[in-house]
Amino acid sequence: MKLLCVCFLACVAAFNAGADEPFRLETALDTPDWLTLEGDTRIRYETLDGQFRAGRTGSDQIIALRSLLLAEADTGPVSFGIELQDARTYLGDSGTPLSTSIANPLDILQLYARFDDLPGLLGENSVSSLKLGRQTIAIGSKRQIERQSYANVIKPFTGAYLLSTNPRGDEFHLFYVSPLSLFPSGRPALDDNDLSGDEEQWGRRIWGAHYRRADVLPTAAPGLTAELFVYGLEERDTSDVQTPDRSYVSPGARLYRAPEVGQWDVDIEGALRKGTRYASSNPADTQSLNVNAEMLFAAAGYTWDAPWQPRLSLEYYYASGDDDPNDFNFDQHERLFGGRRSDLNNTSIYGPLTPANISSPGFRITVKPNGRWDGWVKYQAAHLASATDEWVVARLRDPSGQSGDFIGHAIDSRIRYWVIPDSVRFEFGGSALFYGEFAKNVPGGPAGDRSLYGFAEITVDF
Repeated sequence: MKLLCVCFLACVAAFNAGADEPFRLETALDTPDWLTLEGDTRIRYETLDGQFRAGRTGSDQIIALRSLLLAEADTGPVSFGIELQDARTYLGDSGTPLSTSIANPLDILQLYARFDDLPGLLGENSVSSLKLGRQTIAIGSKRQIERQSYANVIKPFTGAYLLSTNPRGDEFHLFYVSPLSLFPSGRPALDDNDLSGDEEQWGRRIWGAHYRRADVLPTAAPGLTAELFVYGLEERDTSDVQTPDRSYVSPGARLYRAPEVGQWDVDIEGALRKGTRYASSNPADTQSLNVNAEMLFAAAGYTWDAPWQPRLSLEYYYASGDDDPNDFNFDQHERLFGGRRSDLNNTSIYGPLTPANISSPGFRITVKPNGRWDGWVKYQAAHLASATDEWVVARLRDPSGQSGDFIGHAIDSRIRYWVIPDSVRFEFGGSALFYGEFAKNVPGGPAGDRSLYGFAEITVDF
């Protein structure tokens, strides 16, 4: 609660600081040059009308509050950092889908030592930094691994992360980490915002190598970057954590050109996944399944040189599904540690779509009237990639495939406004899922014809 009080006072100070200059905790406390002190606090109200998840009905609401506070001491060759996270919820009830992605009361998000100015791996004048300890990781599009932004809880890892860069903008990422079990993890402790320390899952290891090449076609397509990567997951059961004993390797690639006024942009990313796993985390389940899965995201857009800088993009997200639950293959592309909000939908107590068993074409319209306002609205025709596999978030499945594959028409939107530039930002938006044949016909499917979601939040950076 002390962290909450500090962040609340920072919020009040920010509003009193005036719109010309953002409030910064470092300035207010007159910290020495070697000490970085920063954070943010965010409060969001969410409402859901029409529950789509199996076994749940009616409406829902929640207040999600998250505060972050980072302190980093730069001693020269090495920097030491600690970041605290306090993520709490209010107004939820027994029907609220609370989980460790929504609530994680006060705990240590990061605790690390970072060695800077190490020899680089990308040729002349390149440099590297090595981060050791508990930390968050976000690379590239964040579809493979991310530091969560919209989710109320940011999930950390413990291990080693090397980043090498050079003056032309190339990057090479290399990491080997273990995720954490977040606590509390069950009801009613989650409802009560009980304090309980998070613990490393030493039986699970995530590794990755990710290379980004800047401006690969400087004449034909200025600003186009290319990425090559490979990610892996190895896990085994421990006395504290039971797993499906997954052993995955996921190679992939990405081409990306950022949106700019008066030009086309592109974002194409694909990855394969090979390996083995058991069907479940049950220790009695010892039948090994072959894993063959894949994902693809493709988007192409154009930004007009006109008032509000309108941009239109066509988008498609595909993540494979498992056609036959009774064979010895597992072909569903599971979402592991990457993001989904930017590409698919608003999440938290909503979030019906995830990059697993999905085939979803659509379009997005983005506007930016000025430096303070921006927003977007997007539409998707959400299908199951395999009609016999699960609608993953809803936990609904028709193994016969007779319910069809069309989940429904999905609409999402977001508007942001800087009340005080770089200090106080207001954001609100809404989503709608109008049920298609699968949602209406699947056994145990949702009642009604649609699910509606709305949110409003304010964030204060300090």
